[in-house]
Amino acid sequence: MSFPPLQAAIFDMDGLMLDTERIAIDCWASAARELQLQMHDQVPYGMVGMHMSKVPAYLLAELGPDAPVQQLIDATHACYLEATAKAIPHRPGVIALLDWLRERGVPCAVATSSRRSVASHHLQAAGLWPYFEFAVCGDEIEHPKPAPDIYIKAATGLGRQPAECVAFEDSNFGIAAAHSAGCRAIMVPDLRPPTAETMALGVPVVESLSAAQPIVEAWLRVTTP
Repeated sequence: MSFPPLQAAIFDMDGLMLDTERIAIDCWASAARELQLQMHDQVPYGMVGMHMSKVPAYLLAELGPDAPVQQLIDATHACYLEATAKAIPHRPGVIALLDWLRERGVPCAVATSSRRSVASHHLQAAGLWPYFEFAVCGDEIEHPKPAPDIYIKAATGLGRQPAECVAFEDSNFGIAAAHSAGCRAIMVPDLRPPTAETMALGVPVVESLSAAQPIVEAWLRVTTP
């Protein structure tokens, strides 16, 4: 597949730039214990990259129709807000990559499934907000990831076509969204490896954002990946 010259970059937030996914996993487990609810350790991992609108149905399917799903969600949210009140650690290589893109005049945006209030707090507390033109958040999109809407909106905000943007994602849901939108996508897995469906898309999978930089550098030089 051919692409026009690369002009912009779009970043996911949770698990890609900020080490939030481990915090969320711990909070789900803590909330389940608080409610004396039996929940398999792997259940929270199925929600990595999932928009909150899809969580109740997922939990009902995993825990059964009588499970106190809303109580679990509320307790987890309260735990997460407390755990993330201070600055969250960066994922490896994020500052180096953002500095490198800034030096080359590549504008950047955020496309996150997190709600606006959470995303704004996290990005500002972690010192990342100045690197970005804007953020598109999960509560501002009708059809969340893996639908392409959030990446189409982010590309439009940057004044670019999706094919002119590189998208960085850690989750399979996010990669599906970016690829469906028409972006060039790079996966940097955090807690979950790429699925067979993700691998079939042919997107690069690297161990860190630092390892993604040479790929982007090559894409900035040529018109095809």
